[in-house]
Amino acid sequence: MEEMSLRKRRGDEKSIQSSEPKTTSLQKELGLFSGTCIIVGTIIGSGIFISPKSVLRNMEAVGPCLIIWTMCGVLATLGALCFAELGTMITKSGGEYPYLMEAFGPIPAYLFSWSSLFVIKPSSFAIICLSFSEYVCAPFYSGCSPPQVVVKSLAAAAILLISTVNALSVRLGSYVQNVFTAAKMVIVVIIIVSGLVLLAQGNTRNFENSFEGASLSVGSISLALYNGLWAYDGWNQLNYITEELRNPFRNLPLAIIIGIPLVTGCYILMNVSYFTVMTATELLQSQAVAVTFGDRVLYPASWIVPLFVAFSTIGAANGSCFTAGRLVFVAGREGHMLKVLSYVSVRRLTPAPAIMFHGMIAIIYIIPGDINSLVNYFSFAAWLFYGLTITGLIVMRFTRKELKRPIKVPIFIPILVTLLSVFLVLAPIISAPAWEYLYCVLFMLSGLVFYFLFVYYKFAWAQKISKPLTMHLQMLMEVVPPEEAPE
Repeated sequence: MEEMSLRKRRGDEKSIQSSEPKTTSLQKELGLFSGTCIIVGTIIGSGIFISPKSVLRNMEAVGPCLIIWTMCGVLATLGALCFAELGTMITKSGGEYPYLMEAFGPIPAYLFSWSSLFVIKPSSFAIICLSFSEYVCAPFYSGCSPPQVVVKSLAAAAILLISTVNALSVRLGSYVQNVFTAAKMVIVVIIIVSGLVLLAQGNTRNFENSFEGASLSVGSISLALYNGLWAYDGWNQLNYITEELRNPFRNLPLAIIIGIPLVTGCYILMNVSYFTVMTATELLQSQAVAVTFGDRVLYPASWIVPLFVAFSTIGAANGSCFTAGRLVFVAGREGHMLKVLSYVSVRRLTPAPAIMFHGMIAIIYIIPGDINSLVNYFSFAAWLFYGLTITGLIVMRFTRKELKRPIKVPIFIPILVTLLSVFLVLAPIISAPAWEYLYCVLFMLSGLVFYFLFVYYKFAWAQKISKPLTMHLQMLMEVVPPEEAPE
């Protein structure tokens, strides 16, 4: 009854995002430029500006460090090409979720959504907002660290603001992403051009004997790759919003082909720029590498570096929220989460309940003292699911031959990426074993309890609780189940 009244009201109105009547479902609002901005804007966060020293710490020399950054870019591109085949073969939003569902069935897909929705995605969103907050607060507390209450309050406000913007309008969220991506590219270009000018002037002493003292053991190379690929994380973000891309068969692969090589080039050239003004030792000792670079090269205009790094982090946070909200939406649509999470705003045509749910979980992660360690231990889980998803691509080459594949990568590419994923999952556990990895696996498997209780068996008492909750939230937020678009 309530759903019909909301739909009737929807039928009497037009979308606030367009003058044309639309079905109550997610709209195809994003083109090639917006898609590229989501990839670039989500990958380039604060890491390359603040601490690109994790790779250098493992390799201990400039030459191998630059080679690792290049290798990571190539590997991220190969992984993204596999996801381009998946995204054009199965044109559903939600990233790995629908691909795991098609390849292996509901249980692996549920475990992915369980781990991502409650730990991986919201904790990453929270950490990005905390980085933004620390950068904004720092100038007001010169000579000392800003109070944690202030940092966390500002981070929570940033999460609320970003979640609200994305719940209000898909187009507004994409505009915000485009603007902040452009802003971060400005500071990237400034750093690269400054470094190349210094290099042309003969500042090459830090590149002499650049392989001397390098640590080339399997352990050090694996950890350097692991840290480098973490900086490239986000290469699959466009697959979370496939249903909202205009002409995904063209724009999804094109955005990947443009975006990831662009990021790779920026990362390599920024590292070259840093090494023109800092020795390896100085770079390792710097708390914020880009700020040190700005103080030495851009003074008295060095203040623009922290300002634009703040822009970069808020842009990455917006991209993270924009895409993760779609995973919540798709999991709800498949019945793996509360049904109301799959509902669409009647007036604004956005997955508002899913976005607000993701924001609330992220705010909870701000409360503890340190969540970086949690994300570090769960980051191996991300590569576990990447590997499982790309294994699914190989499996579907034989089990789902009838599916159309507008893009078909050579089979050796998914095999190579799958082997790499196995290596990246096992490397940190073998090199530095810790009980926390076991706890992460146990948490992922604990999702099976909820799956069988609430999804598979659908106990009556759970339905009695969820149905009135769904109804009241539906009326409060003015949301309804998505309609199928007319053919």
